[in-house]
Amino acid sequence: MKFNLFWDIPQWVITLGIMPSSLHRRQYEFFRLLLVTARESAGLTQVQVAQRLKKPQSYVSKYERGERRLDFTEFMELVEVLGVDIHQFVATYVERVGLPKK
Repeated sequence: MKFNLFWDIPQWVITLGIMPSSLHRRQYEFFRLLLVTARESAGLTQVQVAQRLKKPQSYVSKYERGERRLDFTEFMELVEVLGVDIHQFVATYVERVGLPKK
């Protein structure tokens, strides 16, 4: 079986057009890891972050576990709550996973 080395997805899955959701791609997994690391570095619990966002704790838990996707505006609100330097966050992400190919 031939694998696509970028995502480790079997070639037959790609051929049939059965792609995993973006929640399960390596890039999004690393994005989630960065978010968890940022929260922990800020010394905040999921409950504290949720309170600051005026959301239930399950909201934070779900995006950290990959059960829910963050959109751009949610991400921007979150980095503000976490006190994250967005430029450094993005630079770390790009350093690890690169930029999308055109």
